Amino acid sequence: MDQQEKPREGDRSPSNKTLKLNEHRSNTRWFLPFILILLAVFLVAIFLINPGENHEPLTAATIRAIGPETAPVTITEFADFGCFTCKAWHQFGIREEILAQYGDQVRFVWRDFPVTTPQSPRAAEAGWCAHDQGQFWAYHEILYTHAPGFSDPQLTAYALEIGLDAQRFNACLEGSEHQASVENELLAAQNLGLRSVPSFLVNQQRLIGPPSYDQLVTIIDDILASVE
Repeated sequence: MDQQEKPREGDRSPSNKTLKLNEHRSNTRWFLPFILILLAVFLVAIFLINPGENHEPLTAATIRAIGPETAPVTITEFADFGCFTCKAWHQFGIREEILAQYGDQVRFVWRDFPVTTPQSPRAAEAGWCAHDQGQFWAYHEILYTHAPGFSDPQLTAYALEIGLDAQRFNACLEGSEHQASVENELLAAQNLGLRSVPSFLVNQQRLIGPPSYDQLVTIIDDILASVE
């Protein structure tokens, strides 16, 4: 009877243990990317559900505004003291003309959106320090007058120019007391999907680019007509 030929070393079939190990490795290579994708989707979902977790709600103390809260029209400007277009819009005097024409029917709100220069966030902080002394709008005016000169000594000199308490202002600025406030304002603008400065909202209507006087008049008149 022929003897059964013994398998040579190189002809041996893989053992069950080896097959299971290879199968496990194959499953792992497929499963790991899947888990990573699920984790990424989960993290994005958390961000979308709760964007701006550190954003503080606006209160009477954190709103820089002119006009009554009861005004039927609120114009919100998201702007940057270092932005040339923002400065130009300010120098046209459109805000003053609108407020003069409509009086208590319009409320104008400023929001920081400091994105154009490295010094813009610092100028925004200085604006908050002036706000602490009830002089935001006067300081707003002088910042645009002297922009883009936003070194700390210059920011302090502007505070003195409008009669602010220099010691209190310096303590506020040097201590970065409103760094978080500026970051929250920036985050609020980003959460609204704003991408450029200046950006404007009239009530909930978003405007593309800085509005002209006539454009604002048309929008305001339409709003006032709808609430009469």
